[in-house]
Amino acid sequence: MQRRQFLSAASGLLATGYLGRGQAAAPRAGTPRFLLVFLRGAYDCNSLLVPTHSEFYYRARPTIAIARPGEAHGALALNADWGLHPLLEDSLLTLFQGRQACFVPFAGSNDLSRSHFETQDSIELGQPLEGRQSFQSGFLNRLAQVLQADRQNRGGMSRPAVPKAHSTAAHEGEGTPVTTMAFTAQLPLALRGSAQAANMALASVGKAGVDERHGQVIASMYQGTALGGAVAEGFAVREAVQRGVQEEMERAGRDAISAKGFSLVAQRMAVFMREQFDLGFVDVGGWDTHVNQGGASGNLANRLAELSRGLATFAREIGPEPWRSTVVAVISEFGRTFRENGNKGTDHGHGTAYWFLGGGLSARAGGAIVGTQTEVTEKALFQNRDYPVLNEYRDVLGGLFGRMYGLSPAQIQQVFPASQARDLHLV
Repeated sequence: MQRRQFLSAASGLLATGYLGRGQAAAPRAGTPRFLLVFLRGAYDCNSLLVPTHSEFYYRARPTIAIARPGEAHGALALNADWGLHPLLEDSLLTLFQGRQACFVPFAGSNDLSRSHFETQDSIELGQPLEGRQSFQSGFLNRLAQVLQADRQNRGGMSRPAVPKAHSTAAHEGEGTPVTTMAFTAQLPLALRGSAQAANMALASVGKAGVDERHGQVIASMYQGTALGGAVAEGFAVREAVQRGVQEEMERAGRDAISAKGFSLVAQRMAVFMREQFDLGFVDVGGWDTHVNQGGASGNLANRLAELSRGLATFAREIGPEPWRSTVVAVISEFGRTFRENGNKGTDHGHGTAYWFLGGGLSARAGGAIVGTQTEVTEKALFQNRDYPVLNEYRDVLGGLFGRMYGLSPAQIQQVFPASQARDLHLV
C-alpha cells in the first residue's frame, strides 16, 4: 500500500480496536456472514444473464449478443428462458448447478438519474429517495447497529421466528461485537454511521495511462511532408476522444479494485470473513462499457470471467461450514441500455440483475431465477430503452436480512426506512 493508504487503513482499524487486540474475535459457527460486492460502473446484465428466449434481444444486439445455447460460443443454459455467459462454466455455473447461486433479474433502484455517482450514493445510503438524505448513515452500518443491539438485548427479548436454515444464528455470538470490514481504500458510504467499521484495501491495481509513444513515432515519420499536419491532428483528436471516454469510465469506478484484482485477493477476503468479520463490503470497478463491450469474448467477457473466478475462490476458501451461513450479494448501481449503441457498447440504463451466492441458499432459490419477472420484449422496456425495475433493492435486501438474522419488521425499517420488505426465500 502507499503510505497514505496505509495510514487511512490503520486509522480505521485502530478505531474499531482490531489493531492492538491482535485479532478480532472470530464469528462462531453458524453465525450469518454477509458480503456485499458492488460493481461500480453499471455492468451489462444482459451479457451475464442472457434472455435466450427473446427474439428482440438478438435484434437489438446485432454484434454483441451472446448466442443461444447449442450454438458456437453460445450461452450456458440455465432454464428454458435464460442462459449464462459462456466463459463462466467453471465458476458461476458450477455454483448455480450446486444450488449455491441464484439470480434476480429486473432488480435495482427507482432512482432515475442514470448518474453513476448519484445512484451509487443513493443505493449505499439505502434511504428513501424522497426527502433529505444523510450521508453519514449507510444501510450496512444501520444493519450493524441493529445486529449489535439485538446481540446485547437477546437474553431478555422474545425472538422472532428464525428460518430453519439459520436457526443456530439466534443463539450464536451473544455478547460479542458485530465486526464489519470494507475491503476498500476508503470507507464506503454504505458503512458510514455510528457502528464501528474498518476499511483496508487488500490490493491496489494501477491503471495504465494513455500510451502516446507509438502515435508520436508514426507522426514523426510524416513530419515535414504534406500529410504531416493531418496526421498530427488526427492523432491529437483521437487521443482527446479516447482520453475523455476513458476518464468518464474510470470515474464511474471510483477507484474500485478491478475484476482481476478481485480474483487475486478473493482468497484473503475469504480468510478475513471466515475468521474475523460478520459484514463485509468490496467494490469492483471497470463496468462502464460504452465502447467495444464485446460479446462471448472481449473486455466485458474477461471482467465477468475474472469476477466469477474470484467469487468461486471465495466460496471455496471460506470453508464448507462458514459458507453454509454466508450470503454474497452482487449488485450494481443500474443496468445498461438494452439495445447496443453505435460504438458496439451500451449506455446508462435502469434495471439490472443481482446475484446471490451462498452455501445455505434455500431449495426454492438455489439454482433458480427468482423475483418478479416479465417477458423480454420491446414493449416491456422502461422508457423504450431499459429493463424495468420490478424488484426494488431495499425491499429485496430487507427481506433477505429478515430471514438471515430473524429481524422483525420494525428492525428492517431501521435498516431500510419506508421500505416494503419482500421475502424471496433466498435463504
